[in-house]
Amino acid sequence: MKIKNPKLLFFSVLISQFAGIVGSFFTTSAINNWYIYLNKPDFNPPSWIFGPVWIILYTLMGISLYLVWTKKFKKTKIKQAVYLFLLQLIFNSIWPIIFFGLKNLGLAFLIIIILWLTIAYLIKIFYEIDKKAAYLLIPYILWVSFALSLNYFIWQLN
Repeated sequence: MKIKNPKLLFFSVLISQFAGIVGSFFTTSAINNWYIYLNKPDFNPPSWIFGPVWIILYTLMGISLYLVWTKKFKKTKIKQAVYLFLLQLIFNSIWPIIFFGLKNLGLAFLIIIILWLTIAYLIKIFYEIDKKAAYLLIPYILWVSFALSLNYFIWQLN
């Protein structure tokens, strides 16, 4: 990948990582004093795995955004794709607020379904603009699929 605009690449990754930072404010405080006591399914991974996975995913998301953003932002299709990316990032940031902050497992499940649908549509749109950008989002939707399942079972068990 040739980096045409290093500042834009940095900014794209930073925007994505910022969503994780927002979510971590709510997640970190709830892990040891609420989440640990919830009934969880057998496939629940250890809590320490989530941080590294999300850091990698946010980086891939930022690179994906960068690849699309560098395709002449003034074009309407590119603008819409960037705005859709930002919309899914908002849903991504809202989910930990609802799940860990408000401790509303049912509403969090609804939000993560909306997030999943938004990511799926984003992949489709990104694919039309830059196939590599779309492929970089595949690990993200797979992880959110897993998180969606986990959210559902935790909601049902509690």
